[in-house]
Amino acid sequence: MTIPSRVHFCWIGTSLPWAYVFAILSAAERSEMPEIILHHTDALDDGPERRALEQAPRVRLSRLDPIACLAEVEQETGIDGELVALYRSLGSPVMRADMLRVAILYLRGGIYLDLDTITTASFRPLLEVRQFVGTEFIVWPQCVRTSRSPIVRVRHMGLSVVRRLLRKMPQGWKAFRRIENFYSLGLNNAVMGGEARAPLFEAYLRAMPLLPPTCRTRPFALGPHMLQHLVAQGGLGDLTIYPPRVFYPMPPVISEHLFCNSRSVQPENVLLPETRVVHWYASVRTKSRVAQITPRYVRDHRDHQLYSALVCSCIRDLPDVA
Repeated sequence: MTIPSRVHFCWIGTSLPWAYVFAILSAAERSEMPEIILHHTDALDDGPERRALEQAPRVRLSRLDPIACLAEVEQETGIDGELVALYRSLGSPVMRADMLRVAILYLRGGIYLDLDTITTASFRPLLEVRQFVGTEFIVWPQCVRTSRSPIVRVRHMGLSVVRRLLRKMPQGWKAFRRIENFYSLGLNNAVMGGEARAPLFEAYLRAMPLLPPTCRTRPFALGPHMLQHLVAQGGLGDLTIYPPRVFYPMPPVISEHLFCNSRSVQPENVLLPETRVVHWYASVRTKSRVAQITPRYVRDHRDHQLYSALVCSCIRDLPDVA
């Protein structure tokens, strides 16, 4: 095995919602990794969510000093204060988390997961490479957004309309799978892994301070867009790029079907043989669901909602609280 057998999560804030607790508990139960670490920059509120994590086998809560973490990276790479300055200039917790995940992986190695995920299968097969990222099906890759070709623009506008229609159609995610190969592949940084000091992470950290100040506040600038740019440039060594079925079996927008009501649900139909993680995109339209999700919520909805059914199937003993 090349990649260290540990899983990292990162949280900025004091209150950790149950939906994100479920991400950590599912990784502890399904990933077959001996160490699951939640790096948190603030003291977590003392409540049932924190206690559930403290009582979970293999889960460790680790208070992270982001400035010290980035300063350690700077010392090793000679970046000389630029990462700390960039971090302090960012007002968005999402962008700060984009920085911290790469710094943690660079220093410690392992597998990083966003908190809007459900782990469904063992990560052991992922450890056999030096570094990896995953792809998702998207409508508007950078090459299309900047294209001046009317044909290209019209084609992708059509794909966008079809995706919106399938989002609203009952069982539309099944229909999307029949046409998904017409969509573009984009890289996502929600799931990444590698050795400590892997070439991808060092290149990523060096590129961050070079991003023009006018671009730093744009959505996804330090996340998927920068990752896509780095990989397109090449020179990252032996990088494994996994297809969408491994981490993103439900792509953006279509992932809303995870929260739709249905007369009956079969979560195993969402999962493909290679699927290790289901990412459900809390930063998009499903964000409003986060506050609703509790152990009682998933128990009450598990027979007619895919998300709740997946949580219940991946976490055998849900915490017994409201």
